[in-house]
Amino acid sequence: QVQVVESGGGSVQSGGSLRLTCAVSGRTFAAYIMGWFPHAPGKEREFVAAISWSANHVKYLDSGRGRFTIAKANDKNTAYLQKNSLKPEDTAVSFCEVRGRGLTHAHIVASMGLEHEYDDWGQGTQVTGYS
Repeated sequence: QVQVVESGGGSVQSGGSLRLTCAVSGRTFAAYIMGWFPHAPGKEREFVAAISWSANHVKYLDSGRGRFTIAKANDKNTAYLQKNSLKPEDTAVSFCEVRGRGLTHAHIVASMGLEHEYDDWGQGTQVTGYS
């Protein structure tokens, strides 16, 4: 059983920042890729950022590049998403999704932005931006 726990959400005024945390545990689990997928009201979940096991590969949605930074802790099964310059339109439940199935090096980057490549996710953490 894999557990994925997101934390760090909150309400911030426009321009503010939050750091989201994703912690993965269970069995002998190695998260080959970890990604963040906010789910805004009335919209589909949308990829914003992902990072590979070794942190050698990162990928961002173009609209988040420069505002969001994804990183990993030394234990490799914890990832962070720093969200800066938050806007009201960033309001969403942010889900951390993980993939435990192996990936060839050539497919890591291609898979990062595709939700169907992920296997597990948590309950999400609410991020609210207000003006």
